[in-house]
Amino acid sequence: MTHYDVFNGDADGICALQQLRLARSRTSTLVTGVKRDNALLARVNAGEGDTVTVLDVSYRRNGDDVKRLLAAGARIRYIDHHDPGAVAEHSRLEVHIDTAPRMTTGLIVDRLLVGAHHRWAIVSAFGDNHLRLATRLCADAGLAPGETEVLRRLGIALNYNSYGLRVVDLHVAPDALYRELAPFADPLEFARQPLPGELWERYHTDIASAERTEPLLDTQTVAAWQLPAEKWAQRIVGPLGNQLAQAQRQRAHAVLVKNGDGSLRVSLRAPLEAPEGAGTLCARFGGGGRPKAAGIDALPDGELAGFLEAFRAAYR
Repeated sequence: MTHYDVFNGDADGICALQQLRLARSRTSTLVTGVKRDNALLARVNAGEGDTVTVLDVSYRRNGDDVKRLLAAGARIRYIDHHDPGAVAEHSRLEVHIDTAPRMTTGLIVDRLLVGAHHRWAIVSAFGDNHLRLATRLCADAGLAPGETEVLRRLGIALNYNSYGLRVVDLHVAPDALYRELAPFADPLEFARQPLPGELWERYHTDIASAERTEPLLDTQTVAAWQLPAEKWAQRIVGPLGNQLAQAQRQRAHAVLVKNGDGSLRVSLRAPLEAPEGAGTLCARFGGGGRPKAAGIDALPDGELAGFLEAFRAAYR
């Protein structure tokens, strides 16, 4: 029997897996990648008697492989917060999907485990840019302001590390990052290790580079930035969108970065005060995501003007 743990390489996916494996230790094959790498089940060849746990990975992108693995005899546990589309019904498929706007996969796992490793769920919320929610959860848990700040930085740093075109563009491969934090039941203890501090410093270095860029579009309701085809820009495209969204919660933000092949990668954030429409807009241009946050992997350069007009119209 082989166990597979399939998880998004961002803070939410890693923190969800951390909670599950702290609750039930298991030797497994890890399958993960950069944040935008969602078609992860295509890499899994599980069969009769094998188990597959899937965390923070869109069912919509993996539905065909779910059916393939079920037909091969595998047992699947699917936990996620993205819109799944049509979900198969099968005796060997256990599904926990909650698409509420202020939900994370880590919080779903927290609910399943009845809060057994709640602090890691809070880190997932910070990483997924639910800063007010996560701060309230810290207060409810009796954490001091200094401890809350430590978890905030950790969530942001873990999430920042997941952005890039390829795993080699990241500071730490997501599977290696998970193995670094796996021994720590308390994220406050892990945060005292050198690695989280190094990621936080690199995050600030990349943010500083991005903040020197002039906006491509700037109105009362929307703003857009275009970054160059540099590794630092690929790493910061999502975290910059999160930071801008928090700074101006009633405005929608888009961060675009050149892929170097005649296309642009887009990271879109709906206004946090009205977190709707991001996934629908990106789907019109070959992307997708959640109402609050979405993206496009390869927007042709020739469609940039059309995208900006549609963006402006969507949040007018």
